[in-house]
Amino acid sequence: MKHLRPHLLVGLLLSLLVLSGLHPWLREALLDARFGLLTRQATGDIVLVEIDPRSIEALGRWPWPRSVHAELVQRLERAGATDIVFDVDFSTPSTPDQDAAFAAALQAVGGSVILPAFRQRVADRGDGHTLHINRPIPLFAQQAWLALVNVLPEPDGIIRRYSHGAVIEGEFIPSVGALLAGRHDQNAPPFRIDFGIQPTSVPSLSAIDILRETPAALAALRGKKAIIAGTAAELGDRFTVPNGRIIPGSLVQALAAESIIQGRTLTTTSPAVSLSGLAALIIAMAAIWGWTGAGRRILVLALLALAIEGTAICVQAFHPIAFDSSLLLAAIAAYALTTAIDEIDLRGLLRLTAERRFERIAMSLSDGLVCVDQAGRITLWNPGASAIFGHPEQAAIGQPFEFLLAQGDGGVSEAPFRLTAVPLARLLQRGGTVVELVGLRRSGEHFDLECSLSCWDTATGVQYGVVLRDISLRKRQQEHIRYLAECDTVTGLPNRNSLMAHLEDAISRSEPDTATLLLVGVNRFQQINNLYGHSFGDALVVALVERLRVVAAQASLIARLGSDEFAILFAGEAGEATALGERIVADFQYRPVTVGDRPHRITVAIGLASTSTAQHAEMLIGNAHFALASAKAQPSAAPVPFDPLMRGAIEQREALEAELRTALADNEFELFYQPQIELRTGAIVGAEALIRWRHRERGYVSPAEFMPVVNTTSLSEDVAAWVLETACRRAADWQRRGYAIRIGVNLAQSQFATGDLAAEVERRLTENGLRPELLELEVTEDIILDDGAKTLRVLAALRALGVKIAFDDFGTGYGSLTYLKTFPLDKIKIDQSFVKRLEPGSQDAAIVAATIDLGQALGLSVIAEGIETPATAGLLREMGCGEGQGYLISKPIPAKEFEAKFLSKETRLVA
Repeated sequence: MKHLRPHLLVGLLLSLLVLSGLHPWLREALLDARFGLLTRQATGDIVLVEIDPRSIEALGRWPWPRSVHAELVQRLERAGATDIVFDVDFSTPSTPDQDAAFAAALQAVGGSVILPAFRQRVADRGDGHTLHINRPIPLFAQQAWLALVNVLPEPDGIIRRYSHGAVIEGEFIPSVGALLAGRHDQNAPPFRIDFGIQPTSVPSLSAIDILRETPAALAALRGKKAIIAGTAAELGDRFTVPNGRIIPGSLVQALAAESIIQGRTLTTTSPAVSLSGLAALIIAMAAIWGWTGAGRRILVLALLALAIEGTAICVQAFHPIAFDSSLLLAAIAAYALTTAIDEIDLRGLLRLTAERRFERIAMSLSDGLVCVDQAGRITLWNPGASAIFGHPEQAAIGQPFEFLLAQGDGGVSEAPFRLTAVPLARLLQRGGTVVELVGLRRSGEHFDLECSLSCWDTATGVQYGVVLRDISLRKRQQEHIRYLAECDTVTGLPNRNSLMAHLEDAISRSEPDTATLLLVGVNRFQQINNLYGHSFGDALVVALVERLRVVAAQASLIARLGSDEFAILFAGEAGEATALGERIVADFQYRPVTVGDRPHRITVAIGLASTSTAQHAEMLIGNAHFALASAKAQPSAAPVPFDPLMRGAIEQREALEAELRTALADNEFELFYQPQIELRTGAIVGAEALIRWRHRERGYVSPAEFMPVVNTTSLSEDVAAWVLETACRRAADWQRRGYAIRIGVNLAQSQFATGDLAAEVERRLTENGLRPELLELEVTEDIILDDGAKTLRVLAALRALGVKIAFDDFGTGYGSLTYLKTFPLDKIKIDQSFVKRLEPGSQDAAIVAATIDLGQALGLSVIAEGIETPATAGLLREMGCGEGQGYLISKPIPAKEFEAKFLSKETRLVA
């Protein structure tokens, strides 16, 4: 089997050559190279008439008029050219007179002109391409021969082969080269152009010299075949040919014609010839392999390669045959390589190379690297190890590995480490194993040391490799990161992460009711921080912590939970925890906190929560926060313990919010309408739209229960938009049915904060076809207080639409009179708190009368809310109040009931 190994290796290398796709490249490279050795001259029978830069510049334009081409034909005919080939596209018409001139010239020369046809791929509407044939226009085609000008490059982009023509639409069209050579056999296969024919030996003339009838140019044309083509670089039409040359397409046509004329249509030998030669070579090498040395084999192979390639060159020089010697030469090279490998101790060379490479790498590493033999002695020591330990190489080589470690009597390791005692299975696994030890520098300093251990077998036994890293800095950084993760950087107290761990531990104890969490909130801390700056705020926090450490010295843990919140974990009875909280409150209440030389009066609020009230740390902190919020809300400063009702209220509110979102999605809301009448006549003039919630289980829910939740959540804008749309739709319906009454809609604060309310109202009016004056929008003082300038702009835009603006609950705020002067209002709604207790001579009567007079003076209409008795209605009428609404007239009722009661006929209610 051993004697077959070289030949199998050669077979493998040749297979790789073929499978990798390199064989065609090698074959073409060899055949192309021969053209540089086998040069020959053109016959001179074919002349290129070049449309070159000089010709284009002389005529001043491109493309040329067809009359110029006609002149060229005439000049060439008179000069004695036998055939005239145009490599110029004539597939589209020009002007009639120009086309006629060229056609006349073609007819005059009597069929000695050849015009080009060419194939090109165009995209079709399917999934591929189709061939399109460009021919001269029929006027020209009738007077000339057609010839294909297509040349197809190889996959590497180089032109090598040429065809005699092609059958197109059932008609054989010869190629230009074949037609010029006069040998256009339809059945002849494509051939290799002989690029040994020198392109520079093909005669060429400038077209402008022909047009100017230069005598020398005309003399050179007698008895010649002329190819007229663009050779200017800007016209394109250039191709790459063997040996890196780039020539015009017309020159490729000329060289193809010359190859046919000279009998140089090269044919490549078949693969069978190459395989036969390859088989003969393998048999010959198998015969001599065993009894010849490497030197003789190399000599035989070299002579054989020269003989093969020399023979191929000689054959091609005298016959149009291109002998493919690529596989034979590749096999010879493979045999030479196999001979070299056979003579070299490859394993030893690889081992030596690996060792030298390892040494170079080891010496260049910044990490320390040592090699240790099976006796535990250091055999290799790189500069990185010297930098870490301080020992020079000569002092370290031969020492036991353990002399680098701080262990034994003066060391700090728990147990002595022995490298040779580490199980080989751990060292042989992928990546080896990593241990952390305490290193010992030459100076006696101890430091954290990371050792990556591995081993391998050598001819002399097991060899250990140890990569050494000084990880002292990394350890310090880890400690710093741990500190940042667990401690507050300003105070040094444990932070939330540490607190959570302690709380989980406290909750998990067997007697969880023995620990209490006190949450201390600093009042007005953010205000102080903004007033004096963050640096002062940090100093104040440090002073607060020092005070807490003294007052709460018996606490298990003091932590900083937030910028103005501190947590104290107290292990003791609940009463003791409350007493501690009271002491903390009193200490801050009666003793100022000094920052620098300035005392500051700081107050705190404290919420307490026992570990028995929570199942986990997050819940315990949440309970303490509930208690702290209650402590901040109460007038006194006493600590507040957590009550489960606190969490229940929040959970109930969250549940209600979720139900409200479902109600909006499921269309559970509806609008009730409370009529508004003219007090003097009792006529219905309007209605206020009021939202109601028809709960699927509880029935109607009071707005007082759910509207506070709506107004303080993201639901507000969606609900307000629904109310506006529903009210506008109802008002428009009544308007279309002939009941043009005004609908009042309460605006929400969120509608002013987000979006464009005026645009939204305009869209609702337009979509529903509602007259603007039938929509009355009611605003309250809290809306105006939020952003007066913005509210003013929005109300002005709404007034511009024609809708009415009413000031709701007038008289209950602090700036009502200012608002009447500043904001664009149409109506004042007197709050029901003044109307329900209205009696002649009362303070409420004086306020109501003054409001009515004020509204009339400012040109505002006035409506009173909360009319419940006929006496109240009569008194308001006497005071001059224009409109009223209340339970005397009707409570808010559904739309259908409102229609039946107030819109079914002309209804007037007289109080």
